[in-house]
Amino acid sequence: MYTLHYAPDNASLIIRLVLDGAGLPYRTALVDRKSRQQDSAAYRALNPTGLIPTLETPVGPISETGAILLWLADTHHLGPAPGDPDRPVFLKWLFFLSNSAHADLRQIFYPHQYAPTDAHAGHKEIISARMNRHFALLDAAAARHPRLFAAATPLGVYTVTLTRWSALYPDQGPRWFDLAAFPALTALARAQEARVETPVIARAEGLGPHPFTRPEQPNPPEGSVL
Repeated sequence: MYTLHYAPDNASLIIRLVLDGAGLPYRTALVDRKSRQQDSAAYRALNPTGLIPTLETPVGPISETGAILLWLADTHHLGPAPGDPDRPVFLKWLFFLSNSAHADLRQIFYPHQYAPTDAHAGHKEIISARMNRHFALLDAAAARHPRLFAAATPLGVYTVTLTRWSALYPDQGPRWFDLAAFPALTALARAQEARVETPVIARAEGLGPHPFTRPEQPNPPEGSVL
């Protein structure tokens, strides 16, 4: 059994949806962000970066969302295997999600880590425009490769979770993301919500009844988002 170190509505949500969607047994271990548990010696021993998530496996702990998804995909046949004609496409979009889209979106979550205070507004405008270009690429990819971007799959879950956060953050200021502008991603959001595991996880993490099609600010029963 795996152990998923998580915080509600953090990147661990992506891993949790994939684990549940594949029917893989795991337990959760809350990382209390309010008390900065991610900076504790015990957690840093598992993940030196102090980021969430970390997945404990029989071969040791794995961190970095993209790395965890790739390991799960290869271990449990959740994506194209090496030698499959779709393998290059799978790897391309997994790395794009991890290295470009997720990394850029993080700048909207934590602008103080990337720009001085008086430049936050301009920085947000640049990054939000960049994110919308990313989503246009992902929408086209999801339409072209529906099996790779299906609900509960690594690419599908990663993509739809990024759309959720884009609809919510920053929590103050004008909205910059409209899911309806991306028809393939809208269909993916509906399909993910229709999965049996989605409402269970949504209740566990306080994500509301429509976490992807009509996202609302999380109200978790335990732990802290930030």
